Amino acid sequence: MSGQDYLAWPFFDDGHRQMTNELNAWADGKLAATEDTADVGETCRSLVAELGQGGWLRHCVGKAYGGARENIDVRSLCLMRENLARRSGLADFAFAMQGLGSGAISIAGSADVKARYLPKVCSGERIAAFALSEPDAGSDVGALATTARREGEFYVLDGEKTWISNGGIADFYCVFARTGEAPGSRGISGFVVDADTPGLEVSEHIPVIAPHPLASLRFRNCRVPVANLLGQAGSGFKVAMQTLDIFRTSVAAAALGFARHALHEGLARSCSRKMFGQTLADFQLTQATIADMATGIDSSALLTYRAAWVRDCLGEPGTLEVAMAKMVSTETAQQVIDKAVQLFGGLGVKSGMPVERLYREIRALRIYEGATEVQKLIIGRQTIKDFQREQNRPGLPYK
Repeated sequence: MSGQDYLAWPFFDDGHRQMTNELNAWADGKLAATEDTADVGETCRSLVAELGQGGWLRHCVGKAYGGARENIDVRSLCLMRENLARRSGLADFAFAMQGLGSGAISIAGSADVKARYLPKVCSGERIAAFALSEPDAGSDVGALATTARREGEFYVLDGEKTWISNGGIADFYCVFARTGEAPGSRGISGFVVDADTPGLEVSEHIPVIAPHPLASLRFRNCRVPVANLLGQAGSGFKVAMQTLDIFRTSVAAAALGFARHALHEGLARSCSRKMFGQTLADFQLTQATIADMATGIDSSALLTYRAAWVRDCLGEPGTLEVAMAKMVSTETAQQVIDKAVQLFGGLGVKSGMPVERLYREIRALRIYEGATEVQKLIIGRQTIKDFQREQNRPGLPYK
């Protein structure tokens, strides 16, 4: 499969095809030099503004608040992320975090909160962030320790958050804290916290191998209006998981975009590199490598867009489908990019080469929004549950 042939798949409608073609035309002229910049935070701010002006952030919110469709469309998110990631990891990051950072507001915010924040997310005027992870609470959200106690018309937040994307450049954070209505995950609530709220500070900027704005946050007697509560008190875990359910599929799509870029670079190198009187592409070992790369990419694309279609068109969470897509796409992209680096030989590890940047970009996707190991647990448990349920149905041929 070459180019945009996959757009003919039945997962998409004509609106998706038109959007993707328009995005690619826009991106070709706008995203030439957004990697390895000296000030990654400022670059991301500029990218959010450009994405907003281009109308692309309209896909991060619902139509009532300036969005492109009635509700957030996961297939649109995935197409956007795949095609942005093919060109720029930072552009993909800037787009994705506007959606993830404000997703809890779209799901559970009051009408007033939605009206105050979502139109400016859509226009790129305000940068959003999702603040869930803590030093001792990553995959285990139930271990969350940041607290929020009610004092009259305010909640007072105390605690630490870390690995927060857009940390330090966001204008507001969707923060999850323990309010204590019940033990474990049932006693967590979500809040919108403006970045300039007294008692909130950026305690550390976190450098990573693919530079993105990441930071740790500290809350000390941080007073947030009760009106900024997301949904009901104690419903925060559900809101956070619903947000991740929407956007996790798009992580698979970003990995797919990175993998497509790596395949393109690998093909270009293989077809031009002269070795032993022929090109690198003439060797059977190279052809076998390219076959593995291409097949892995198509497999990832099918799983990714099936998961997005299940959510959009069947109205189901698609937990199993999403976990499969996220696991396979991110792991496959890591393998595809590694093979591309190998095809480049020594040049593949030269700083600034496209495949070297991709090698750094892909690694985090296997961890955030649910590590591969977590996805395996989800898939295994759901498959066992489905089997046990089917065994109780009459007429199965396997009994």
